[in-house]
Amino acid sequence: METTSTSTRTNSNNTPFSLISRGWKEVRDSADADLQLMRARAKSFKNLANSFDREIENFFNSASIASFSVSSPLKSSTSPTEVDFVKKLRPKFSEIRRVYSAPEISKKVLEKWGPRAKLGIDLSAIKNAIVAGEEEGEERRGVVGLDRRRRLGFREFWGEGKEGRGEQFGEWKPIRVLKRRLREFEKKSEFGEIFGGFKNSEFVEKLKSSLKAIYKEPQESKEVPPLDVPELLAYLVRQSEPFLDQLGVRKDVCDKIVESLCSSRKNQLLLPSLSSGESTLLDENANDELDLRIASVLQSTGHCYDGGFWTDLSKHPPSDRKRHVAIVTTASLPWMTGTAVNPLFRAAYLAKSEKQNVTLLVPWLGKSDQELVYPNNLTFTSPEEQENYIRNWLEERIGFKADFKISFYPGKFAKERRSIIPAGDTSQFIPSKDADIAILEEPEHLNWYHHGKRWTTKFNHVVGVVHTNYLEYIKREKNGALQAFFVKHINNLVTRAYCHKVLRLSAATQDLPKSVICNVHGVNPKFLKIGEKVAAESELGQQAFSKGAYFLGKMVWAKGYKELIDLLAKHKNDLDGFNLDVFGNGEDANEVQTTAKRLDLNLNFLKGRDHADDSLHGYKVFINPSLSDVLCTATAEALAMGKFVVCADHPSNEYFRSFPNCLTYKTSEDFVARVKEALANEPHPLTPEQIYNLSWEAATQRFMQYSELDRVLDPEKDDVKLSKTNGWSITKAVSTPNMSEMVDGGLAFAHYCLTGNELLRLCTGAIPGTRDYDKQHCKDLHLLPPQVENPIYGW
Repeated sequence: METTSTSTRTNSNNTPFSLISRGWKEVRDSADADLQLMRARAKSFKNLANSFDREIENFFNSASIASFSVSSPLKSSTSPTEVDFVKKLRPKFSEIRRVYSAPEISKKVLEKWGPRAKLGIDLSAIKNAIVAGEEEGEERRGVVGLDRRRRLGFREFWGEGKEGRGEQFGEWKPIRVLKRRLREFEKKSEFGEIFGGFKNSEFVEKLKSSLKAIYKEPQESKEVPPLDVPELLAYLVRQSEPFLDQLGVRKDVCDKIVESLCSSRKNQLLLPSLSSGESTLLDENANDELDLRIASVLQSTGHCYDGGFWTDLSKHPPSDRKRHVAIVTTASLPWMTGTAVNPLFRAAYLAKSEKQNVTLLVPWLGKSDQELVYPNNLTFTSPEEQENYIRNWLEERIGFKADFKISFYPGKFAKERRSIIPAGDTSQFIPSKDADIAILEEPEHLNWYHHGKRWTTKFNHVVGVVHTNYLEYIKREKNGALQAFFVKHINNLVTRAYCHKVLRLSAATQDLPKSVICNVHGVNPKFLKIGEKVAAESELGQQAFSKGAYFLGKMVWAKGYKELIDLLAKHKNDLDGFNLDVFGNGEDANEVQTTAKRLDLNLNFLKGRDHADDSLHGYKVFINPSLSDVLCTATAEALAMGKFVVCADHPSNEYFRSFPNCLTYKTSEDFVARVKEALANEPHPLTPEQIYNLSWEAATQRFMQYSELDRVLDPEKDDVKLSKTNGWSITKAVSTPNMSEMVDGGLAFAHYCLTGNELLRLCTGAIPGTRDYDKQHCKDLHLLPPQVENPIYGW
């Protein structure tokens, strides 16, 4: 029985009546929803009407207030007309609100304000009329009546002259009443006098500002003419300048070709906005104008260049607010060489500003190499121990705690080249999250045998700093001319492929692509304090120097010892009684001392020591005849201590010529004269400006400017150059492909393939086994074996 009743209920639910009931319920719910929507729309319309009423009230209030705010000379002529106009208009609007608030008006209003209905008001006309009236009012001071153009502007504003506009859409009665009253207001008085009186009134100013806020002139689309054949050829030649330079075509020849191609269209190269008489912010340089011309064409087509074949599209700017700067160098303390000391100071002073995080990446040598490189048999058992030594040495000299990170990469010492060669991919020791800005100290040295990720691919901005004139060293070796030829082109290749910007410390270095000359090195603050002390003693009349002349430098022939011995041997009689103390250690120490003894020169050889050592403070003259230096650090330190410096008239000493204590010579006879002059006189005290120019603060400022880091690190400055024309901006750098970048990418890929072959590496002088780091490096630096880090299928 229970089963039967359940079946009966189920059948009853499927009867036609139940289906009709459910359908009716759905219809009712739908109708309720429609009614709620209609109520909401009616409420919205009511709010709109109330808002219109408030605006009208504000209009009347503004008019009333304005009548009392005009100046006294115009008050008698303008106030009655204005008050009469407002008084006549106010009752009409009261009547309109009363009539149109009735329920029966809703249907008519909704019919009039359908989806296609709109008011026939041309706000641009009243704007043009007011602007024109304001301009002529300033000239005529409101004496002359409104001309035909301004009256026509008001008629256009009310829809007159627009064929069929009012008939097509119809007009709401309040609008017609408002128009009619304003026409009466216009006819009753001379509009010129009224406009002149109202010019500075609050009422007119509010009306104009409201209309300008409501009406925005639509931006006219400007069609950009397409590029013609001469423009395309000019851009092709310009982008091919680095490639043509390798073929022997000079840059000035390329510039003349570009100029001749563009001369026929010199006036058309400017952007189209100039034709309308508007001003344009353009570079005076013709190359920039050509860039902007091509960028405007590309932007008009909607094209955006996202990168080329060699571009890493996964590279993004850092997500955090602080930028990351990684300084990679080829030497480390306690080796007292320029590439160990100067990058350390650079890291400290860049980190001092606290605007960016700084990491210093230095080479780690095995114990056997440490014994060959580091002085006084000093060795370290762990990178942490060497890091502590570096930090202690630095803090003793700069006087503040430098907050930067020190990391190590595997390296090996090449005895023949007397330099450290990286082992493996150096770039992998900077995490990808910190790969933002890279500073490569000696970029050519770091990348001779670099087999890894391209620096400019991993980092957003790469700066190379050239410390050493390698060509000068190589020419002194056997078959030096041939070796220098190949090294010159390899240096060109690696700096082009791996750097965005290259800084050369002086003109004594090789002329590399993308390079500028600037001294971006400073002097240890300890030397500047010694110089200040010497200046203070001189002012008090005390004798600051009690000793004669000295020379300090690593004892290898290329560091100026050959030139020194030649000069002293040639003028031994002219410098009779002249004694020179020489401080230094090095691989050629025995040979240098033997040669000096054989020639019977008055040279006193002493062990090498820090230039800031107390035993060196009393010397008055520092002699440096080296021609292989790029920018001698010891020369800068001697000048900072207030000493005389006698050095060769050479590009490496160009920066020091502005200091009065720097005495340069061109011939060997000049050398003798300069030495005698220095020994017979007292050095000039350094001025505050000269002290600042030698400091690391000034050097860091120059580095930021010439490396373009000030632009890269400043978030308010975009690395993309913009030129605003006619209200829209053209992106110059990212919108156009760069053939030079494509060539650089091709060179980097070719270099990667060549350095991946062990036979080719050995033929070019690489240390065996430096393509990857060895097991000892894995143990010291806690690295995974290279077979795990870079498996064979990942080549």
